[in-house]
Amino acid sequence: MTPIVQPVTTAPGAVPTVRVAVKAVPGSSRDAIAGALGDRLKVRIAAPPEDGRANRAIEALLSSACGLHARDALVVSGHTRPEKTVELRGIDAPTALRLLGLG
Repeated sequence: MTPIVQPVTTAPGAVPTVRVAVKAVPGSSRDAIAGALGDRLKVRIAAPPEDGRANRAIEALLSSACGLHARDALVVSGHTRPEKTVELRGIDAPTALRLLGLG
């Protein structure tokens, strides 16, 4: 099983970056982090999966939970699928785990 939060290999002195494996549930009553679901972080999103709205909502939810600017969260894979990978810049893995309620 792969970890939910994985550090991205970067050069020393670079901005810390992690990738978060996400399972999106769009069309929920409100945006919320639901916790671990296997090897993914389950997130409930009110936005529908149309025109990238759910992806933007996921980016906003995760960046807010981690105290980052919205521009520091980006869906990097799974744009049209419920299983996504979101990259968070400016946070290390232990901090991300704690802020996302995983550790």
